[in-house]
Order: sequence, then C-alpha cells, then structure tokens
Amino acid sequence: MESLPVPSVQALVAATGGADVPPRYLRPEAAADAAAGDDEAEIPIIDFQRLLMDSHEEAARLHGACQEWGFFQLINHGIPHDVVEGMKAGVEGFFQQPAETKKQFAQERGQLDGYGQLFVVSEDQKLDWADILFLNTQPPQDRNMRFWPDKPANLRRTLDKYSAAVKEVADGLLGVMSKNLGLEPGVIAEKCVGGIQAIRMNYYPPCAEAHKVVGFAPHSDSDLLTLVLQVNEVQGLQIRGREDGSWVPVKPVEGSLVVNVGDIFEIFTNGRYRSIEHRAMINTEKERLSVAAFHSPSVHATIGPLREVMAHGEEVLYKTVDHERSMRLFFSAKLEGKSFLQRMKLT
Repeated sequence: MESLPVPSVQALVAATGGADVPPRYLRPEAAADAAAGDDEAEIPIIDFQRLLMDSHEEAARLHGACQEWGFFQLINHGIPHDVVEGMKAGVEGFFQQPAETKKQFAQERGQLDGYGQLFVVSEDQKLDWADILFLNTQPPQDRNMRFWPDKPANLRRTLDKYSAAVKEVADGLLGVMSKNLGLEPGVIAEKCVGGIQAIRMNYYPPCAEAHKVVGFAPHSDSDLLTLVLQVNEVQGLQIRGREDGSWVPVKPVEGSLVVNVGDIFEIFTNGRYRSIEHRAMINTEKERLSVAAFHSPSVHATIGPLREVMAHGEEVLYKTVDHERSMRLFFSAKLEGKSFLQRMKLT
C-alpha cells in the first residue's frame, strides 16, 4: 500500500501566489456544482455527555442522524481543552515550517505514513489542492515514529494524548450505536479490540481560482467512524444531500467534533447506517486546517453484514472479507465517490 509522491501544494502557492493552477489540479466538475447545496440545512448536533447519561432522547437523535444523515456534530465530547488546543497549535506549527523541514517526514515507497498525499495511483490522475500528514496512531505498537515530527517541540506528546482521547470518544459512540441497533455490547466491541486508528492532518492552501480546484475529491470513508477536529474558522467541508444529491455545507459548531459514519459501518448494518460522500472545498483567501481521526476494527476482524442486525430472510447486500483484504482493496485504487463500497457489494 503506497501513494505516489507529488509536489507540495503549499510550496506551489508560496511560489506563485496560487494564481496559476497547474492542469493536474483543475477539476471542471468542481466549477459545475461549486454553488450547489442548501445553505439553510444543518447536520444534527449530538450531546456526548447526554449519551453517557443514558438519555433515551439523545440516543434516538443519534440513531436518526446515523440513518438519515451519516454525519453529525458532537458537542461536550469531553476531550480536555488543553489537548484540543495543543493539537490545533501543533498542526498549525507543523505546516508553518519551511518546506525542507517538512520533507524530512515525506512518505516513502511502500508507506502510507508521512507528509504528502494519499490515493495517488497514477502519474496522470487529478490531484487534490492539499498537503497532508498521515500517521497510523493505534494500536501504539504499529506506530512508525520515523514519520512523527519532533517539531513543534510538543507535537509528538500532544498527538499521543489526542489519539487516546479521541479513541475514547469513538469507543463511547460505538457503544451507544450498538445499543441503538439492538446489538449485544460485545458484537462490535470485540472486532475493535486492537483496532486501528489513523490520524490525517490536512492543510488546504487558499487559491485565487478556488472554484476550479478541490481540497479533497468527493468520497466516503472506508472506516467505522471518523471524528474531525476543525483547526481554524475557515469552512470547506460539504456533504452530499441524500434527497437530491446537492452539496450541503457543514458549519462547524465551536468546540465540537464533526463525526461521520464510514463504509464499514454501512456494511455491518447491511445499509441501515449510511456512509455519505463528502468533499473539502477551498477558500480564495485563507488556508483551512483540520485533523481527521479514522477508527476501524482490528486488522484480524471479519468485515461483513452482522447477522444480529438483519431480519430473517433479509437480502445480504455486501461481501464478507477479512479486514486486511478490505484495506488493501481500499488503498489500491483512486479514492472516488463510494467506489470501495461498490466493490464490496454482492450484486
């Protein structure tokens, strides 16, 4: 599993001012539907502390959000303020460093970890207007510290704290979701013993022709749950509406995490919970930064519809495969729409 090396977009913008967009970044489809979407629609807001207090009303709201939206904003998540602010400062500090410093952590052949981009599988595919730092963070023994930046000074320590804290939140959400689906507590939890967490730090530079580029092309996530921390105030995340396919902008609530259901959860529930396509758009004047934490079952788990969820005689929609095979399937192709889920369908 690897991604081909590509130039730094941040360095490109520094050299050109972002006024001259190279052809590999131009996306005509972005210009065609950049203005689409419902500015009035807002994804549900879920209170994590109320979930922990066994609020039936809040659990029902979460269940509805997973069925109807596939996205929600989580408030009162309980991650300490100093850890959140330290994470934000660390990410900003990393991307503010000179290009040569960041290149010390560049991805290497055969590695996903490191500084660069993901899902670049050919020399002629369109590229995202973004630079990322991608790290496997859980389980701890799978960390490759060669790619963990030692500058800013506290980034490694902060990453370790944030990784543990956001995993605890994800585990708590999975527990409530399992209960909402009528599952015994251990059904999903056992698949997540030694589960995988990866953290992707995103830097989306400004672009004078922002309507012609995309920070992250439309896709759904392949994991169970993704929790996203917005680092600065610049908006850019959009989700595809289920009714008409238009793009709905996500307006982050201060102090919240944006959470979305991944493809594996859709597979586990045989389509009851839906992973939703989303994309990152670019601002003409300001950079946007975010931190996405992806949570998946253990590499040794089996991925397929859970019989405990399904009704008697219900049609099975997805294949059952081992997680390691599904990961190779996901990372071996360009990330586009719900292509991974399509490859997992039985018919």
